[in-house]
Amino acid sequence: MNRTIFSYATVLAALLSITIPLAASAQFGAPRPEPVAGQDGQPADTEGVDFEQMLGAQVPLSTTFTDSTGAQVTLAEVGHGKPIVLVPAYYECPMLCSLVLDGAVSSLDTLEFDAGQEYEMVVVSFDPGETPELAAKAKRRHLEKYDHPDGVAGFHFLTGDQPSIDAVMDAIGFRYKYIPARDEYSHSAGIVVLTPEGKVARYFYGVEYPPRDVRLALVEASDMKIGSAVDKVILYCCSYDPVTGRYSAAILNIIRLAGVLTLVAIGLFFLWSWRRGHHHHETVEGEA
Repeated sequence: MNRTIFSYATVLAALLSITIPLAASAQFGAPRPEPVAGQDGQPADTEGVDFEQMLGAQVPLSTTFTDSTGAQVTLAEVGHGKPIVLVPAYYECPMLCSLVLDGAVSSLDTLEFDAGQEYEMVVVSFDPGETPELAAKAKRRHLEKYDHPDGVAGFHFLTGDQPSIDAVMDAIGFRYKYIPARDEYSHSAGIVVLTPEGKVARYFYGVEYPPRDVRLALVEASDMKIGSAVDKVILYCCSYDPVTGRYSAAILNIIRLAGVLTLVAIGLFFLWSWRRGHHHHETVEGEA
């Protein structure tokens, strides 16, 4: 009984150690990004450029692309029925897309999950002029930073024609614009987590993605089919904030869970005290 009470106390302490940092960090989310400025320091032509949240939207998984080997594939085929980390980028981007890819790979590298096992990472170029050779080069470069040998097969760098690109980018709310004067695209930065069915589940903006939040998004997108019991407790105690693209403490759920655990611990303590007193009484009577 002593051990049972101690275990409940440990759960309470762990719950507080998890949720207090979550509450403290809730104010620090990465806000929805503004379109980037041009290389000359002047504001880019940002008319129509946006990264709108389309939570729950259906990405057409039947859309056909070309992978880095030159093979024709659909998003469903590369998704393999797993959650997808979808990255809109183009491989000849002078700077921002490389930062997005570096940030995504760095975040995923810290997870215990392996690409190809618990999830798939899919990079879709939104430049219809790019080739599988460029995709292969980008894949080799970024996989050097992913220290999961068994997860290499879970990375897919795709190119496609304009209709295929439009179908996916429209579904996730990613709107970009080609700037002929600089021969580059004006666009925002971020990644999207899809469910195995291709539904838009979560957005992470900017070029750095907190591994804890990405992990929770993958667990949630999988309908709790991956992850640990601790992940599920954390998800119960957190809620996703679409404005910041972060998970923050769900105070009401924390209070409920802490209250239940406290009542259980108190009940077990009184039961243990009663049994101990009863046993002591029987011992005294027996000696008498």
